[in-house]
Amino acid sequence: MLPRLIADHSDELAAALDLPRRVLDELGVVPSYYLRYFYAHDEVLREQLDGVPRAQVVAEIERDLIELYRDPGLVEKPALLEQRGGAFYSEAALGLVSSLVSGDGAVHEVDVRNNGTLAGLADDDVVEVPARVTREGAVPLRQEPLAPELLGLTQHTAAYERLAATAALSRDQVDVKKALLAHPLIGQYAIAEELLERMAAEVLA
Repeated sequence: MLPRLIADHSDELAAALDLPRRVLDELGVVPSYYLRYFYAHDEVLREQLDGVPRAQVVAEIERDLIELYRDPGLVEKPALLEQRGGAFYSEAALGLVSSLVSGDGAVHEVDVRNNGTLAGLADDDVVEVPARVTREGAVPLRQEPLAPELLGLTQHTAAYERLAATAALSRDQVDVKKALLAHPLIGQYAIAEELLERMAAEVLA
């Protein structure tokens, strides 16, 4: 189905992801919209520097949502929630809880320990994959190995997550720099040191 999906709907998918259609055609996949941060890094950075940072936009939306939620008569999902992102997580969560309670064995996209599901990742890495869900929990469906261009980025990001967890526990500045150096969007020693200095200044302020 994937080749047909890309062939028939590439233009609309690419527009929704804000990526060129050729990215979908050449990779043969439908990327998560998060991958725009990696595949169009310089463009996204310019947008962030020239406009209002996404974090600020989200903070303002959340303030407005909290005000809306103060109304006990609110029974419909606020339209503003769609601007926040994650507007459909509630539906996904309800479906997952339903399968855990009923044991219907429906397939859901869930985060699980890898345990060999994706080759090239450690067993204790967390992966988001389709899984059959029963009362006993989630059992990942068999996955084909990732293509090298996709596996490389996945391994890179997983290494950062592991190093970041180590740094959070040790609070050692060398560990923090190692984590920053491993991140696909950083990877430069001078930038890692600058970020570390800025983080330290915030913590001590």
